[in-house]
Amino acid sequence: LVCVQMTAQVDYLVVVFTATSGASGELLGSDEKELVQLVWQLVNVNNKTLGRVNELLIRPDLSDSTGEKTDEDVLVECKEDETASGADCVYTVTSLDSGINMFNLQLTNEVNSEGAGTSLCLCTDGQLHIRQVIHPEAANKNILVPECFYSFFDLRKEFKSHFPTSDLKALNAHVMAEPLNIPVDVPTVWDPSANQDPLAVLPPEVAVQQVRLMTSIILTLLSEPYCHSFSNPEKVSERFESGTCSKMEKVCDNTVIRARGLPWQSSDQDMARFFKGLNIAKGGAALCLNAQGRRNGEALVRFVSEEHRDLALQRHKHHMGNRYIEVYKATGEDFLKIAGGTSNEVAMFLSREDQIIVRMRGLPFNATHDDVLRFFSPEDGLKETCPISGGKEGILFVRYPDGRPTGDAFVLFACEEHAHCALRKHKELLGKRYIELFKSTAAEVQQVLNRYSSAPLIPVAPAPLVSVLPTVSLLPPPGGVRDCLRLRGLPYTANIEDILTFLGEFTQDIRQHGVHMVLNQQ
Repeated sequence: LVCVQMTAQVDYLVVVFTATSGASGELLGSDEKELVQLVWQLVNVNNKTLGRVNELLIRPDLSDSTGEKTDEDVLVECKEDETASGADCVYTVTSLDSGINMFNLQLTNEVNSEGAGTSLCLCTDGQLHIRQVIHPEAANKNILVPECFYSFFDLRKEFKSHFPTSDLKALNAHVMAEPLNIPVDVPTVWDPSANQDPLAVLPPEVAVQQVRLMTSIILTLLSEPYCHSFSNPEKVSERFESGTCSKMEKVCDNTVIRARGLPWQSSDQDMARFFKGLNIAKGGAALCLNAQGRRNGEALVRFVSEEHRDLALQRHKHHMGNRYIEVYKATGEDFLKIAGGTSNEVAMFLSREDQIIVRMRGLPFNATHDDVLRFFSPEDGLKETCPISGGKEGILFVRYPDGRPTGDAFVLFACEEHAHCALRKHKELLGKRYIELFKSTAAEVQQVLNRYSSAPLIPVAPAPLVSVLPTVSLLPPPGGVRDCLRLRGLPYTANIEDILTFLGEFTQDIRQHGVHMVLNQQ
């Protein structure tokens, strides 16, 4: 079975329609509801013949009703002359994983039995069925989807190539059938453009009707006078590609979103997973940092087109773990402020693709490349060894414009296994300092370098302190343990790392998280 990825006419089109337990039409997939129905029919492009209409029902409740807990999902195959939905064959499974496997198995068997070629490609009415239903739910449940789900034809775009004046956003199977003179049974065929409640659950027969209507449209486009060739499918990115972005690069405003509410430990790969099914531009996931250089729970994401950006906006308040993520429009300027950079040193560091980046915080200011190498690969053999990719060339120290070290560095690892090994050294000591380790991104490297390279050497005069003092005393209560020091007169650019450096050898006596910055309201 060959799933076509190149510009060649396919042997078969697989017409697919999905339905969830929630919204339908143009809101399909926007409410995170699970897939409950998948209907498909095979179209022989060369002979212009149709296969049977198959219906797959996903019913998690069946596994509970059996009363027996088994590792295998309950599977019911039903072949009848008359089914409730009008399909020729109905399959019932209890999970998405089993459903996708059943779809792939039955599709492979049907293509093999036809014996007229092996290349195929899915075809859907619009982008939502593949990008907003199949991929997001599969990613959320850690399910690997077959290769055939990474390319598909959007029937609306194929239709528009012959009717260029049509509005792509207003198209659906019902609208496309009219200029092609395809008869539509108006009372029974569902029309998503009609004034119907998009939140209402679709009757089971609607999916079958839509598939039959779509196959009629395809057969008409394949015939004269259109003689359409299905040869340039839509692509779904299989993985996110990290990369760099120059401040001089032009980034379209209509391709960028801002995501809020991210877990602090999120990475660019987590963002790509959240937006699975949509194509993020190379290096297009940038995590934002606060004034102290720590992640603030926001990210800017750049997509390959406005179409994908608009689909991303439909994932507003979708969940990453148990947290919901807010998604808003942003600008190209917003993205470049975070991800843009011009440093040749950074460009060289990030030019080695497919590397995992780890950020180090709290390094002693006199730390060297050899110290970092020994930290991850101790010579005594008593601790785990995590080889840095490229040795010294895989280490980037962050410095102020005058060359002073900031206590930050970035290191490269060749694979996830080495990176996870390195992250287990979080809070271990290098000299007398405990080192914080975080999984990082190319955009974060640029952002940290940009922040320190633009910091003034002489701090500007601050705004006056607010007159209202906190009601809670910062001093220990009378009779309590007096184990605190108060530092005054700090430079206004000072951070926790600067304080630890100032205290020198006494740092080892400080409790974990025992340094607290007192800030005014400005």
